[in-house]
Amino acid sequence: MELHICLLMGTKRTSGKRPLWEWILLIVLGFIIATFGYGLLMAVNQISENHDLPILNPLGAVIYLAMYAVFVRLIEKHWPTDLSLRQFVPHLSLGLLVGFVFMVLVVCTITALGNAYESWSGFSWKEQFAALMLFLSVAVAEEVIERGIIFRLVDERWGVWAALVVSALIFGFGHIFNDNATWWSSLAISIEAGLLLGAAYKWSGSLWLPIGIHWAWNYVQGNVFGLAVSGMDAGGTMLVTTVEGPDIVTGGAFGPEASIVTVILGTLLTIVFLWNRYRPNNKTR
Repeated sequence: MELHICLLMGTKRTSGKRPLWEWILLIVLGFIIATFGYGLLMAVNQISENHDLPILNPLGAVIYLAMYAVFVRLIEKHWPTDLSLRQFVPHLSLGLLVGFVFMVLVVCTITALGNAYESWSGFSWKEQFAALMLFLSVAVAEEVIERGIIFRLVDERWGVWAALVVSALIFGFGHIFNDNATWWSSLAISIEAGLLLGAAYKWSGSLWLPIGIHWAWNYVQGNVFGLAVSGMDAGGTMLVTTVEGPDIVTGGAFGPEASIVTVILGTLLTIVFLWNRYRPNNKTR
């Protein structure tokens, strides 16, 4: 009986791995709660859009993060170290910089290859603020589920390589029902984004870094360059980017996330994060 109530009562395990049944129960509970929270957050986003109140989106994101923290505290009997407030500013800032630079490099590379050109569209503070707040809540929701729950718990049980592959495939093929999605676009997201965000999470030990990358990636792609974000129109944009040529280079209607350019650059950045985490002289491995 003591063993069976260990998980639900939050008794902290002092050594060894959790029994498999307990690990399965934990990941199922975590996924259910995170998915429920995701649904609530999307409802908040809808209310925000309907009533023109974008400030509701970050409020929903904070509540969602609090749900994750309470889940870890009550069920796993510790505060989530991946939400350390000490890491909030440096890791979120780094993530925003990485996401911004990465997507600029992607679009500039496609442009340099002669497959895209940009023209000025205009600037609206209202539209840009709304987009920023929307993509913040999307980044928080998806990173908590994919990295905070799936990656972290698979890594705990099966190791980092299994965690990278499993979380990346779930993340990538979670976009299979998006507009203009194909098996290739889902595989591409798995490689360029799923692996990259998992590597960033493992390197930093923090959700703030992948949240920042994810946030800036989507915003710059959709509302700076005016490209489709995972197949969907992001709304108001500063630039209009017209693409032409083979879809394997431009990403076609799905957007640059289905481009081989993004896959290559994402893979290189993933290697950078993993190398810095697991290089021979790294004492934190």
